[in-house]
Amino acid sequence: MPRIVGVDIPKEKRMELALTYLYGVGRTLSNKILKVANISPDKRAKDLTEEEVARLSSILQKDYKIEGDLRREMAANIKRLRDIGSYRGLRHKRGLPVRGQRTRTNARTRKGPRKTVGVVRQKAERIRPGGGEEKQVQKK
Repeated sequence: MPRIVGVDIPKEKRMELALTYLYGVGRTLSNKILKVANISPDKRAKDLTEEEVARLSSILQKDYKIEGDLRREMAANIKRLRDIGSYRGLRHKRGLPVRGQRTRTNARTRKGPRKTVGVVRQKAERIRPGGGEEKQVQKK
């Protein structure tokens, strides 16, 4: 299992798809990187030589921001928005959709599971004292 930039790449997958396991690398970028590194996209990750793995690692580290660096930059961008008190920053802070989606319905991914809001009523229990008429009593 080749290790590129601290991430284990699945060995049975084609390189075109295997590189997408890196955070910040999608299909298009994966194909560009393979073209620059002169590696066939159809080649399996297990068939890579040490020299090819080294070439891929150097291209990724030199030219692209991926994995930890990209995660840090994104977190810093969101923190900046929160600190300056922009609308987008407030939406991030409150855990609501940031890009203008509706929230009256949907938005469950950002808001989490539904929380029922309202009065919780206790069920009334009927008791017959001494076999006479029924009387309603609130259960506590």
